Amino acid sequence: MPTIEAESRDWTGAWTGGCACGAVRYRLSSTPFDAGWCHCRICQLNSGSPAMAFATVPVEDWGYEQGSDLVGTFKSSNFGHRGFCTRCGTPLFMRVDHQAETLDFSIATLDEPDRVAPGFHIFYEEHIGWAAACDALPRYDRFRPDTRGLEPGRTEPPGE
Repeated sequence: MPTIEAESRDWTGAWTGGCACGAVRYRLSSTPFDAGWCHCRICQLNSGSPAMAFATVPVEDWGYEQGSDLVGTFKSSNFGHRGFCTRCGTPLFMRVDHQAETLDFSIATLDEPDRVAPGFHIFYEEHIGWAAACDALPRYDRFRPDTRGLEPGRTEPPGE
């Protein structure tokens, strides 16, 4: 993923966030959208919790204020890669092959996470039994049928 340094963008009205140790700081230049909860096993392992709340921005609207050289990535599935702080391990984002124009980031890493609320649950068939969702948000066994980058009605990424 190319690094977009903060100095090269107009960050007026941006959203900010970072990792637990403060080494990595990022800034968004647009309002996050498509916020949801993911209950897939990889999100459970990556976050250390029953589900991970994420939101999306266009990839060009994600930039680093500091610590871009401290961001590590790993292939977490056959369709995605995840980014994290190499100092403290905070999960920062996920890039999905079938949505190359966007970046999904962990809502909890925002300085003001209350500003964006999840609107759905995906991969709910993998939820941990003792951690059932207690809200009225829509639940999808896999991806939503209207997921960007997938053929209409598909709930699996290409190749599955």
